[in-house]
Amino acid sequence: MPADGEDDVDDADDRGLVAAREADRLRGELAIDAAGIGTFDWDLVTGRLDWDDRLVEIFGYDPGTFDSTINGFNDRLHPADLDRVTADLQTAIDTGADFASVYRVVLPGRDTRWISARGRRLCGTGGQPVRLLGAAYDITDQRDAELAVTRVLEAMPAGFYSLDRQWRFTHVNAAAEELLLRSRDELIGQVIWTEFPATAGSVFEDSYRQAVSTGQPVNFPAYYPPPLDGWYEVRAWPSPDGLSVYFSDITARVEADRRAGRTAARLALVAEVAQDLVAGDVQDMLERLPALVVPMLADGCIVTEIGADGRARDVSSWHAQEHLRPVLAEYAAIRLVDLPPHAPFARAVRTGVAELLTAETIAAVPVNAPARVHLDRLGTPRGSVHPLRAPGGVLGALTLLSSPDRPADDDDEATAQDIADRLGAALQASRTSEARAQLAEDLQRSLLTDPPEPDHAQVVVRYLPASDAGRVGGDWYDAFLQPGGSTMIVVGDVVGHDTAAAAAMGQLRSLLRGIAGYSDAGPGEVLRGVDATMQLLQIDTLATAVVARFEQTPDEVDRGITRMRWANAGHPPPLIIHPDGSHALLGPAKGDLLLGVEPTTARTEQVVVLDRDTTVLLYTDGLVERTNSDLDAGLARLTAAATELTGTDLDQLCDGLIARLVQGRPTDDVALVAVRLHRQDRPRPPEAGQRRVPDGVPEPAHPAQ
Repeated sequence: MPADGEDDVDDADDRGLVAAREADRLRGELAIDAAGIGTFDWDLVTGRLDWDDRLVEIFGYDPGTFDSTINGFNDRLHPADLDRVTADLQTAIDTGADFASVYRVVLPGRDTRWISARGRRLCGTGGQPVRLLGAAYDITDQRDAELAVTRVLEAMPAGFYSLDRQWRFTHVNAAAEELLLRSRDELIGQVIWTEFPATAGSVFEDSYRQAVSTGQPVNFPAYYPPPLDGWYEVRAWPSPDGLSVYFSDITARVEADRRAGRTAARLALVAEVAQDLVAGDVQDMLERLPALVVPMLADGCIVTEIGADGRARDVSSWHAQEHLRPVLAEYAAIRLVDLPPHAPFARAVRTGVAELLTAETIAAVPVNAPARVHLDRLGTPRGSVHPLRAPGGVLGALTLLSSPDRPADDDDEATAQDIADRLGAALQASRTSEARAQLAEDLQRSLLTDPPEPDHAQVVVRYLPASDAGRVGGDWYDAFLQPGGSTMIVVGDVVGHDTAAAAAMGQLRSLLRGIAGYSDAGPGEVLRGVDATMQLLQIDTLATAVVARFEQTPDEVDRGITRMRWANAGHPPPLIIHPDGSHALLGPAKGDLLLGVEPTTARTEQVVVLDRDTTVLLYTDGLVERTNSDLDAGLARLTAAATELTGTDLDQLCDGLIARLVQGRPTDDVALVAVRLHRQDRPRPPEAGQRRVPDGVPEPAHPAQ
């Protein structure tokens, strides 16, 4: 017997359970109703098909017109979907698989609606199917939205495909079919990494996985190899279902950018070569050029110069691959040996027309056997020879060699010939300049005679032409004895740097020497005479000059002193170095007006008394002036160097000054005269005693020689 109150407890539990079930049922009905879902129950034994009110409404019936049979369902199905849906229902009944289908129904007003339905069979005690229960709802609005999206995707010029979470294609638009060279039927349901293996492990896979893992879209350009063989701009957005990918073919743009980049690089190369040829040494450019054009224009390059004797000589080479550089250098060293005149290289330098070499013509090049070995090691299937053309003829060649995997490029060949022509013109200009400079230097040196040997002084001279051939010009020095026995020292500089300046220098030097030698006049009067004569003879040039005369009376000889009388026409001042090492610059940095400006210019003379062992330096501005500093700084460098060299002999002093101030590469001509006074214990040179003193000029009591 149950204890008191047990029945009440059980009844309460049952009532609670019933209430909970009723609540669950009610919530389910409310959810179904809210979602617009209708339900169906098909009795497979009796054939009765029961629909709830919602489903009856969805199919365009009312409770009085629906006959509760499968025929009523089939009557509303779109004819195009009837067979498929009937087969899906039968499969669910026969196999127990869930029924899931999307189909169209045609309402009495001919309006078509899209329906999504799901169902599951129930079996009786004997295992036979007895019922099919399910639900259906109207997805027309959703389907229309999807179709609108699909229409947009299909109309897009860009490719689109979507991937699910397993990286399988779920949608492919028409543009994607064209770009991917595959139909959507081939791709839907397939894994992207399998269908397009080059995406695996590439920027494609890395970016796609990044987008999915971070939830952030990615945008990147990428190249896919053959069979697609193209560049693509890719945008990928992650979604709950997987990944949506938009992409477009940018191969043409990439190639255009690449061509524009190569064009800009070629122009920059030509500009660099042109600038270096203007500012630098042409021979240096011949050495450096192969490394500049490789690998821009070719894999390897050889530069050849044809000398004045007509012989060709390979002067430099370079290869993009380091291990082939010595091979190319060895080939260049021997390739021209016994080269016949019909070889492409010989034709190019003879005719001035570039020669293009193919694999066949290179194989047929008649080079000597050792050169052939090196050429084969280079693996060169094509090349070209570009003559260094100049108005005076071909002065060399630029030979380009390239490997099999480098395609030919007409623009590269045109650029190579442009560079070769510029190099040829610069080489001819350099040779012409060198020839003129050598002529000017030879003219200068022919006029720069050895200094005299007076009994009271040692005279040492130095002349150094400018390292730049175009700067050689009109610097000169002179040292001679006047009729009265005085020693005259002259240093001058004609304005300009060419053969005309050298010729003008020769004229002025001869004028000054002639005036001073005939008249026995002092420095100021000599400069005034030169000015006047330049006007008379119409010598149209400008020049600077400093003239110093060393003279003595018998008393001064006994006392061991010498007077230096000097005048300066716009020239750097003489430097006096005393026996104790102290020094002094005579006068301002620049003296009187230049020669050739005003013939009536008054010339001033100054006199300084010098002890024995005193050194006097006269020089041109090439010794002290620099483009990056003024004359005062140069004079300071000169006096500092002279102080350091105190105690050296005169030759060591001159060489030391040039070494410290010029450092082997003078930017301008350098003329230097050093005079050191010493004891007068040597006999007078015979020629001095034979000179005639002009009439009217008093002979000094004791000539200084």
